[in-house]
Amino acid sequence: MNNLKDSIYANPVANISRFQFNETVANVFPDMIQRSVPGYQVIISAIGLLAARFAQDDTSCYDLGCSLGAASLSMHEQIKAKNCPIIAVDNSKAMVKQFQQHLKTKTNIEVICADIREIEIKNASVVVLNFTLQFIPLEDRLAFLKRIYQGLLPNGILILSEKLKFDDEKQQHLQTDMHHAFKKSQGYSALEISQKRSALETVLIPETFHQHQQRLTQAGFSSVEVWFQYFNFASMVALK
Repeated sequence: MNNLKDSIYANPVANISRFQFNETVANVFPDMIQRSVPGYQVIISAIGLLAARFAQDDTSCYDLGCSLGAASLSMHEQIKAKNCPIIAVDNSKAMVKQFQQHLKTKTNIEVICADIREIEIKNASVVVLNFTLQFIPLEDRLAFLKRIYQGLLPNGILILSEKLKFDDEKQQHLQTDMHHAFKKSQGYSALEISQKRSALETVLIPETFHQHQQRLTQAGFSSVEVWFQYFNFASMVALK
């Protein structure tokens, strides 16, 4: 798997196009995500621990929007349940290709290139949406989460990580500023931060925790809480 430095937005771009998970992004994604999402590695590690806690024998675990498979690999390392395959799905051909090349002998991970909204979720004990829902159109999110809920077995878990927005204007300003400060501390320039923000503006649509909690409850989940937050990035657990 490539481990190149992300410099996609290092130089001025006359016309910034919408952000896409193409080959250019796939080639630098490990560096990009680590330097862009505060606490990313903590979340990945904890996904493995949570999956180990909830994975049941003879069930499936899903990593929806798997990108290069960090969450899938974390689950693979931690899960002790028997006959518990991991189904990793992403609609980016570039991401799926690199993930498949990296897998080698990890035969219990199946990687599928498809729209996650069209994948049948069944006999699931664990479902992961790690910074994925934010890229799905708002109008599709409730129906999608209902399908996940229906495909989860009793006592199953959905792990949902998302960039958050805040109703309070002061909090929104503070959290955004601190995220930018984090990115600068990781070596990104003001130009890179600005240009990437423009590229993501109509692609990544964040919501408040309250909105997520309400929708997940509406989808059927009995309990929804934040287990981790670092500035405007959070990970939640929704229990069936």
